[in-house]
Amino acid sequence: MDPGQFFASSRILIVAGKGGVGKTAASACLALAAARTGRTVMVVEVAGRLDSAPMFGVDPQGYDEQTVYDDPGRGQVRCRSITPDAALVDWLSNHGFARIVRRMSKSGLLEIVATATPGIKELLVLGQIKHLEQSRAADLIVVDAPAAGHALNFLRAPLAVRNTARTGVLRRQAIEVLEMLRDSERCRALLVTIAEETPIKELVETVFAVEDEVGVALGPVVVNGLLPSIEGLDASSELDVSGIGASESALSVDEISDLLTAAGFRRDRLSLQHEQLASLAQQLPLAQIRLPHLFTTSIGLAELKALATAASASIEATERWAGS
Repeated sequence: MDPGQFFASSRILIVAGKGGVGKTAASACLALAAARTGRTVMVVEVAGRLDSAPMFGVDPQGYDEQTVYDDPGRGQVRCRSITPDAALVDWLSNHGFARIVRRMSKSGLLEIVATATPGIKELLVLGQIKHLEQSRAADLIVVDAPAAGHALNFLRAPLAVRNTARTGVLRRQAIEVLEMLRDSERCRALLVTIAEETPIKELVETVFAVEDEVGVALGPVVVNGLLPSIEGLDASSELDVSGIGASESALSVDEISDLLTAAGFRRDRLSLQHEQLASLAQQLPLAQIRLPHLFTTSIGLAELKALATAASASIEATERWAGS
């Protein structure tokens, strides 16, 4: 599938996954891959973090929107963070309460209002995302959602508010957000995992909850941190250290032994990876966007570009995805 067609399929991509699977890096690399197709992309962080901008080599500027990548004539990536407090201030200001917002903030009343109804904080954030989508603030909005367990509460919030608030603006907001979440042309969820048993198990549970309870259309599963195959690795298992003489190698017997141990570890990891990818495909018949493991301690723009290239190649190899 053409990446441009893929990124045009929905105006919002909600990226979620278990903590530690590289969800934020996946969000940033998907945003960059989308920008390379000529789109203006906004990355929205909703958990009070400011982690995306540094990956693009840009210092985060508080919670204000900032451009982190700009390729004239091709595409652009902007980042911003939406917190419940900021979303509440915007909501109150837009509904004619601008004069009292500052006084409420100083007195602590904003926090009382924000916690008065279960799910209202999450609804306020989703409402702000809805506003960005409806105002066409960007061609594509990539939402770096909370970790998997919290992501479910995040997406369930409109249901909770709709069932609690029988009338009024909150109920209307909840209904409008649910309409956004359940419209595949407006919103899809992409869940991130790594090729290990526990993250995959949690991913499967999250997928069914997201689809059945909330009704969000599912995009491909993003499988992060995949190790590449190494030619000749299997042959190393047949080598006998004692049979390698000093004249045949510049390495000592101990060094050769260490290398063979490392090769065995890598071979076992690749075998486990293969098994878990097969298990994932069996449990979830969804397309997969596969991202490579990067042997680095941090993700910068160079690493993001490598991941974005891999993501685009994986999308190109995909014929279809859930909901298409």
